[in-house]
Amino acid sequence: MRYAEIGKTGIKISRLCVGGMSFGAPSQDFHLWTLEQGDTTRMIAHALEVGVNFIDTANCYSKGTSEQYIGRALRELGVPREQVVIASKVYFNEGNLSRAAILREIDGTLHRLGTDYLDIYYIHRFDYTTPIEETMETLHSLVMAGKVRALGASAMYGYQFHNLQMVAEKNGWTPFSAMQNHYNLLYREDERELIPVCAQYGVSLIPYSPLAGGHLTHREWDSGTPRSTTDRNLHSKYDPTREADMRIVERVAELAEKRGEPMSAVALAWLFARGVAAPIVGATHAAHFDDALRALDIQLSDEEISILEEYYTPHAIMGARPPRQTH
Repeated sequence: MRYAEIGKTGIKISRLCVGGMSFGAPSQDFHLWTLEQGDTTRMIAHALEVGVNFIDTANCYSKGTSEQYIGRALRELGVPREQVVIASKVYFNEGNLSRAAILREIDGTLHRLGTDYLDIYYIHRFDYTTPIEETMETLHSLVMAGKVRALGASAMYGYQFHNLQMVAEKNGWTPFSAMQNHYNLLYREDERELIPVCAQYGVSLIPYSPLAGGHLTHREWDSGTPRSTTDRNLHSKYDPTREADMRIVERVAELAEKRGEPMSAVALAWLFARGVAAPIVGATHAAHFDDALRALDIQLSDEEISILEEYYTPHAIMGARPPRQTH
């Protein structure tokens, strides 16, 4: 396993992150394809065995049961707290990113995970209803209280992230060190503004959906898996650009076949070539995670990168929330 540092925090993370959205009690109003406790524990045990020390979740994943399952898995496996890097998020809850909401939600998250602190605490989206000063000061207070070691943000416009960092800088508050953005070969819109802003501030990229919900792992668009047949969010995110994106999928398949590697490994290797610190892999089978691990040993040439990127076309913004969606 290879490791990287989150920003300038001194926190060392494995170059792959376990995605906690795959864990938790299945439900009709969230996801039906998530893993129950036993399988969650086995997946985390396998990840730890191969050197992965980084686990990402959120207070809203499977209505909080993702955090519960992860916490229980780590206790059952007897993992010392200092040997794992745990990240969670706040926003999709009552009050969004208000001071009262953040203070309430961090305690709930810590209780469900069974830990005294988080290594990284992300704001899950930008909050149009709360002054950014209130949000950043409250997050800073969590760092000062020892409940959080470092801060991260997720899925927003570049100017929003820049403004948040400037407010932290101006007031001497803790800035963000990690960005969990939507980034993969099928969706590269953040290359325009958000990723350059992250580079300006030395912020590590920890992208979600690095394999486009599985579309970059097989030649066919629809795989017939429980997720591909039941995940409405996945369909709304990628189906509108299916025709154009299938050309990219085919390029990944061709290069993977030529190299004798899984498609997922090639797709993740492209992210590493683009400077990503640790993509979040939401595997539900150990074999899928093992395929992802192979990306660490793949060095793509400039020509191969050009081949993979050639057919990309601009996409509508997916992830960052425009003001009209908050009312």
